[in-house]
Formats: sequence, C-alpha cells, structure tokens
Amino acid sequence: MKAFAELLDRLAFTPARNGKLALIERYFADTPDPERGWALAVLTGALSFRVPTRRILAELLEPRVDPELYRLSRDYVGDTAETVALLWPDGGQAGAAPRLSEVIETIRTAEKAALPGLVEGWLDRLDAKGRFALLKLLTGALRVGVSARLARTAVARHGGVEVAEIEELWHALEAPYEDLFAWLDGRADRPDPGTRPVFRPLMLAHPVEDDDWARLDPADFLAEWKWDGIRVQVVARDDAVRLYSRAGDDISHSFPDVTLAFRGRRAVLDGELLVMRDGEVAPFNELQQRLNRKTVTAATVQRYPAHIRLYDILIADDEDLRPLALELRRARLEDWHGREGPGASDLSGLIGFDDFAELEAHWRDARANGIEGLMLKRRASPYLAGRPKGHWYKWKRAPLTLDVVLLYAQRGSGKRSSYYSDYTFGAWREGADGARELVPVGKAYSGFTDEELLEIDRFVRANTVERYGPVRAVKPGLVLEVAFDSVHPSSRHKSGLAMRFPRIHRIRWDKPAEEADRLETLETLVQR
Repeated sequence: MKAFAELLDRLAFTPARNGKLALIERYFADTPDPERGWALAVLTGALSFRVPTRRILAELLEPRVDPELYRLSRDYVGDTAETVALLWPDGGQAGAAPRLSEVIETIRTAEKAALPGLVEGWLDRLDAKGRFALLKLLTGALRVGVSARLARTAVARHGGVEVAEIEELWHALEAPYEDLFAWLDGRADRPDPGTRPVFRPLMLAHPVEDDDWARLDPADFLAEWKWDGIRVQVVARDDAVRLYSRAGDDISHSFPDVTLAFRGRRAVLDGELLVMRDGEVAPFNELQQRLNRKTVTAATVQRYPAHIRLYDILIADDEDLRPLALELRRARLEDWHGREGPGASDLSGLIGFDDFAELEAHWRDARANGIEGLMLKRRASPYLAGRPKGHWYKWKRAPLTLDVVLLYAQRGSGKRSSYYSDYTFGAWREGADGARELVPVGKAYSGFTDEELLEIDRFVRANTVERYGPVRAVKPGLVLEVAFDSVHPSSRHKSGLAMRFPRIHRIRWDKPAEEADRLETLETLVQR
C-alpha cells in the first residue's frame, strides 16, 4: 500500500501527461504481482466496491474529531478523502501497513458488518498518504488526473507494445492481470481473447482548422453528417453481443434492444447511438434518459427506442477489414448490412459535393436540421486506432452563445480545490409577482484561463451572500458569455431547460447584470 500511496500522491502533483506516464510506468517496473495488477485495476476504474464510506467515516470520526473542525476543514480542502486522511490521529494500532492486494481482497469478501472495523484498523496502520490512498480506493474517485487510457498507455510502454494491442485485449482480461504482465515481461505468450466479444480501439477525427482547407483536395474525401448522439462500437459474436462506448466501456446493459437486434451476426461495427422515431433523430436529451442506467424497463425502451446509425465496419465474418481503404470498407458495410439486415440500425448516408464551397452550404444548414455538423474522411484511409493526422476531420457547427449571470460557485477538486471554479449561472425571467428574477440554466467549469480563475475567485469571495456547505451564493453582478452546443427541455431544472456542453466563452466585466439575456431567448432556441 505504501508504494501505491506514494504513486497517487505524486500523480496528484504532476500536471504533465508525460510525467504521469513515467511515474506509472516506473511503478509497474518496480512493483511485483499482484500489487501492480490491482493498481492498474484501480487506475482504470475496473474495480468498484459497495462500501458505505461516507457513513462509516462519519461513525469513525465522531469520537476522534470535532464535527465543526471537520466541517470547516472539508469545506476548505474540498475533498473528503484528503480531509479525513489529514485529520485522522496518528499513533493508533501498531503493525505494518497493509498491502494493496490485502485491502482489495478483504473488501471483496468481507461481511457488511465487518467493514467499519476493517477500515478503522487500516487507517490506524497507515500514514497520511496511505490513508488518502485507502479512502480514494474505497470511494472510487481518484481525481489524480489519470484516465483509463493513460493507465493502459503506461502498461503498453512498460511492455514495449502499442496501446492498441492492450485495448484489444482489455475486455478479455481480469484483475490483477497477471497473464497480461507475464506477456509484457516476456514470460508468457500474448493472452488469447478467444471468441469473446472484445472492444477494438476506435479511429478518431481532428477538428478541421482554417489552415487545413488549403492543403485538402475535395476529390480525396467522403463527407457525411456528424449525428448528435454518442459514438459506439457493436461487437457481435453469434449470440454474444456487446455495445461499447468510445472509451471502451461496456454499455450493453442499458441497451438490450440493440444487442438483441445484432444477435446471430459476426461483425465489429462503428456507428452513432441515437434515439429514433419514425425515421427521425430525437434530441440528444432523450438519449440521455437511457445512458448510465444499470437496467432499463420495457416502458423506457418503448418510450426511447435506441438505434445505431452505422459509419464503418472493422471486421466481417472474422475477416479484419481495418487495413482496407475507407471506400472499400464502405462498400463492404453496405453489402453486409443489406445481407444481414439487423434491426435498430441503418447506414449513415454520404453527402455528394464537388468542392468545399458546396459542402459549406450543407454545413450552414446543420443546426437548422438538428445535426451536430459534418465529417470529412479521406477515401484512402485505413482504420487506425487513436487520432492519426490527415485522415478524418470533424467540422462541427458553430456554438450558440448567451450572456448569463453568475449565481453560485463551488470549489473544484485536485489542484482547484482551493478555488471557486464550478459556476452555476442563470437568465432573467418574469416571476410570479411580476418582478424579474434569475433562474439557473446551466453549470460550467471550463473555458477560462488560470488568470481568469483567480479573478472570478476573488469576485466570489467578495460578493458571497449565502453559504450552502461548499457552495457560495453570490450577489448578481458578474456576467458570463457562455458557449453551448444546444438547449433542450428538462424537467430536472427549475428553468425547464438544459444546455448541452456549456463552457465559459468570455467574462463580461463590462456588462451590467441587468443586461444579461432572458429565459425567453433560450426558449426560442428550443423552438428553432
């Protein structure tokens, strides 16, 4: 546990990607099995524990730490695990620090009633760094700036292989990954996924920039719409069908109707997951009603019918098509879909054009047609994992903007834990008594520089009018120009609306709050 705790501590204070990669790679090189395998599982989010950590910590802290001291400390630090790790008294139970594998294997088999005693004993045997690592492990919220792909990239670098090889094996492996490390260390053959429906890394696009157009020949590219859903991969191996997100997460349980439609086929397909009714694509917020659900009811499936609009085919009947040019894969996709005809799916149509000026006319119509933009794909491009340059480009529609008023601010996490960096903002409407009032319309925590963060943080501290735990209500006075992709009706928000992908575009220090936009402006965008 000591080495893993040291790793997490250093990752939290290492901002650069290459620095984080070097730390993880060195940990894998210096740490034996199964410790490094369990660490990999933690870093990639492959482990989850049903531990009521909040309740357990409240019970354990009560006789040790003054509740008001804890409340004030938690409010300042902004992270429960870090607060408890620092406040927990040292010099408790004697004994060596537990190993990471000991903690994980014990938690996985322990009775619920034994958990408080186990956690207490471990906290007493660990120092502050160890306590922090333990609590992060139990909560599953590491927040050390490491994605699952970054951790897998470190594993690939440790073994001297491409990360795509790791990702193609990943869903056929189980923690603590001793067979994976045996292969990477040269002690065993490459693990064989067999007939399991495993994920293949997706090919991604670059945003098209103004400077790109002069270098691109329209004759070299195919164009298609960029649909407003989520990118998915269907892997069908006869009766075993899986649906994966672009990050390789298995989301099959949320879309049993889709997996059923592809049963009995053998293919790996790339496409966009949408909600469709009568051949029309529904707004993205309807798809959200089915995302991140462990189970879905028959009524939900009927109300929000899922559909896959297919872009590409990677494997057909056990033949790997990825080395072929896109034009040839497209022909194979059309042939496969026409022959197999799975339900809940169709093909993304190609857009004919002679030059980029003609294509721009289609791009300008994207928002009016409820489409996210256009994709440009080089006709000769093979299907390559990751984001290779020069092959695929995404041309997203221009974002919408709105002037809103800052209402609430909350401390961030990690390096932002000392600053108010998460902002809830509102628009004006006429209240029940006829007076104007502000109602929340969105929340954003990106789009500003470090210097602007300091300026907004100072404004929040100087204009706080109410406290709600870690949240501060501020006097209406700061106008933010917010960019967002679209807006949809939402019963979960007081305003009745929800923005998609809001981010701070600029800070309007020059504009009075009274001149910010009204809710009716957003309602008009919904109608359009």
